[in-house]
Amino acid sequence: MAGTERERTEILKQKKQLNIGLVGYGFMGRTHSNAFLQAPRFFDLTYQPVLKAVCARNPERAAGFAANWGYESVESDWQHLVARKDIDLIDIASPNNTHAEIAIAAAKAGKMVMCEKPLGRTANEALSMVEAVEAANVSNMVWYNYRRVPAVVLLKQLLDENRFGRIFHYRSQFLQDWTISQDLPQGGEGLWRLDASVSGSGVTGDLLAHNIDMAMWLNGPIVEVSAMTETFIKERKHSLTGEVEPVKIDDASAFLCRFENGSMALFEATRYARGHKALFTLEINGEQASASWDLHDLHRLEYFDHRDESRLRGWKNIHITDGDHPYMKHWWVPGLQIGYEHTFIHQAADFLEAVGTGKPIAPSFRDGLATEYVTDAVLKSAVTKKWEPVLGN
Repeated sequence: MAGTERERTEILKQKKQLNIGLVGYGFMGRTHSNAFLQAPRFFDLTYQPVLKAVCARNPERAAGFAANWGYESVESDWQHLVARKDIDLIDIASPNNTHAEIAIAAAKAGKMVMCEKPLGRTANEALSMVEAVEAANVSNMVWYNYRRVPAVVLLKQLLDENRFGRIFHYRSQFLQDWTISQDLPQGGEGLWRLDASVSGSGVTGDLLAHNIDMAMWLNGPIVEVSAMTETFIKERKHSLTGEVEPVKIDDASAFLCRFENGSMALFEATRYARGHKALFTLEINGEQASASWDLHDLHRLEYFDHRDESRLRGWKNIHITDGDHPYMKHWWVPGLQIGYEHTFIHQAADFLEAVGTGKPIAPSFRDGLATEYVTDAVLKSAVTKKWEPVLGN
């Protein structure tokens, strides 16, 4: 064991270190930290990520987080973190209203930047972030982790191989039920997603952003939308002020759209679907084939190919665990599954690999901006009650 440990230490010494400064210690902070710890253990990477510092407003809790995950130091001011010479990458896992200011400052300081979705609260805010990272020529990525689900990557490969032919339809849902209670307050830690000044929007920016990013990655740009939204509970007590205040986020959002390739689509997201905690689904229908995927069964892809012999034609349930499936050679033996946390590990590994090789990184901030143009159009259409074009195409 001693010899093996010494060999591992020598290997790590030979790798380039990439020092990470994390902003935020919530749910996403945990997923990112785990991803950076696990990625070099399962992927052969040029860079060795080092958890150099975590930054949060509560120093005591930040210190506990740092001790648990192995961060070397703690900061309580993100500006101090960005200014540190020993930080290479700023990873933003804090609430949406902090994304732009931190990312722009980090880019100006020459840091690589990774940011949780949505990139900004609006497309204009996201555009300022894109302009900053591109002007500074720093590596950047948005944490749209569901692109790294092996079953979804396989679907992308099948589409790129033109197995579907012309695409006719795309449909996708993201259903939750955690905000139904009238007594749930808005704002403050853990509930900032219900405060529009912090989140920017409700389910459109929080949930549908995932659906939209994945849809455009798989099926190309969205060009126009027709949407409706609803806020079911109009007033809630604010955790920070103690006052009952109007709720300005969308509790539910649905829209029709057209893709640039001519296909039609239907999207829906809500936090009012009783019994659903995270039902994220998609289906795509083409001239020759169809496929569907469900986050609850994330290691399986349902696939139908009309070119199969008629006697055997039918929906296939493909279990994504073999070594020739995307990412799976890095994990266990065929038949054994992986889970939600692995999508973040895959994304961290892909980012580190791209930095080391100079390959393009996706989804980039510009990819994240494309999603923001769609969510802005959705929110505008819900107000105008008209079809609205998607800017940026």
